[in-house]
Amino acid sequence: MGDLELLLPGEAAALVRGLRSFPLREMGSGGWNQQHENLEKLNMQAILDATASQGEPIQELLVTHGKIHHEASIINLLETVFFHKELQKQAELMEFEIASKALSVLRYITDCVDSLSLSTLNRMLSTHNLPCLLVELLEHNPWSRREGGKLQQFEGGHWQTVAPSEQQKLSKLDGQVWIALYNLLLSHEARARYCLTSFAKGQLLKLQAFLTDTLVDQLPNLAGLQGFLAQLALTETQPPKKDLVLEQIPEIWERLERENRGKWQAIAKYQLRHVFSPSEQDLRLQARRWAETYRLDVLEAIAPERPRCAYCSAEASKRCSRCQNEWYCCRECQVKHWEKHGKACVLAAQGDRAK
Repeated sequence: MGDLELLLPGEAAALVRGLRSFPLREMGSGGWNQQHENLEKLNMQAILDATASQGEPIQELLVTHGKIHHEASIINLLETVFFHKELQKQAELMEFEIASKALSVLRYITDCVDSLSLSTLNRMLSTHNLPCLLVELLEHNPWSRREGGKLQQFEGGHWQTVAPSEQQKLSKLDGQVWIALYNLLLSHEARARYCLTSFAKGQLLKLQAFLTDTLVDQLPNLAGLQGFLAQLALTETQPPKKDLVLEQIPEIWERLERENRGKWQAIAKYQLRHVFSPSEQDLRLQARRWAETYRLDVLEAIAPERPRCAYCSAEASKRCSRCQNEWYCCRECQVKHWEKHGKACVLAAQGDRAK
């Protein structure tokens, strides 16, 4: 695996073998928390391996041990992660981050659009009409905002101020949407299945206004999308298709409701007693285990990009030596930012000494 290792190969294999399903009443229990920590370690190690171009050993382990072969295992892993996310204080920010991750996953799925099953392709193109939804995302651009007259973009799990010199640069989420659109609209299999109704045509032609020379310079493949849209403008629309497609749809909520019908009060009482009433010793132990899991050197290594200066938003390589919370590109920026940062820095340093 990579130079910076969170898990040795043998440890990773043991963690993968130990992955299991939990009943609803055990969500948040000690065993569930331990598995969540194991999942986080596997996730971070997979990112480290990918960053170091060391192949995909974690993915290979999951396949080898049959942990992503059955749908039930996939659903349980998703339930485990999302249940934990719902417990965070910053629910709205976490929900936005989950949505941005889902958008990235969607883009990777579209990379394989020609090999997707008929039912999957039908849901993407007909049931949900993903091309039109992606156009809406580009129009509303929810990952960009203006705060105090400054442009901010959501990247790396938080909002970052964009320097004026970087504002023409394509953001990562914008890039994911454009690549997904390119894959869906120029794929032979997808084009054969997608019904270009008058509504779809009108929505897709809105993309022409966004396809500037600056954008195409950054993603040269979009020149092919420009040609497709030029041709689409001259194409007659199609009536809605009425193909019959039979598919099996997994319903997580229905399964949970069926398995736990009549047990909700008992589950609530059990969780109140065993999950939501931890002792001070339990909390300290959990905090210590989380600190070991979320090691600072690993988190910095898997960060999607370099830290940004707290004052000017340029790429930063120096950190405040007292509190270790803020980053700066140079001494001058740190001095200029001290008026704003000073009070929080002193409090943070005092808190660390008190521990």
